[in-house]
Amino acid sequence: MAHTAHWGRIHRGGDRGFLLGGEPTSADQPVGEVVDFYVDNKDSVELGAIAAAVAGLLLIFFGAYLRKVLHEAAGEGEILSLVSFAGLVIVALGFAIDATILFALAEAADDIDPVAVQALQALWDNDFVPFILGVMAFLWATGISVIQSGVLPKWLGWIMILLGIVGATPIGFVAAIGAAILVLVLSILLSLRARSAGSVA
Repeated sequence: MAHTAHWGRIHRGGDRGFLLGGEPTSADQPVGEVVDFYVDNKDSVELGAIAAAVAGLLLIFFGAYLRKVLHEAAGEGEILSLVSFAGLVIVALGFAIDATILFALAEAADDIDPVAVQALQALWDNDFVPFILGVMAFLWATGISVIQSGVLPKWLGWIMILLGIVGATPIGFVAAIGAAILVLVLSILLSLRARSAGSVA
């Protein structure tokens, strides 16, 4: 249960737009509080859901570029770059699923049975499985590919593999935080690499 709770809380930070709508009340709170949150914050929650969808789209573009870099470095016949990309696509789909549930709650909270609102909230609180799957696929595949090809610093690859292992433990939420940081680090490294290649050309 602790593993579930941690993943359920941590994955909210990347896809929710809490700065826009605040963190929803969990399903184990009185149902009236759950309903009131969505009624009182309807517009900001819906805006946060749209922001999550946009974040997922940007993640897919990032994953596509990363896949290109890894594939070119490893050569024909390798599959790790594809697994890495698939992992990020799964995470983006997780964003979309989360956003869909949030949008439905904000739109219909005052029109449907409060018990249905609580049930949807319980689903939202625990729909982190796609994030576990996607994050672990991204970390392991990218880490191994980086170590094998040397296209990026190998220490980065070892960190990814370690985080991928951590993702399967009761402190798996650490992997989610680490993956989010690594996407930022990879973005910087890939940008510098592209600039360097452009300068040489």
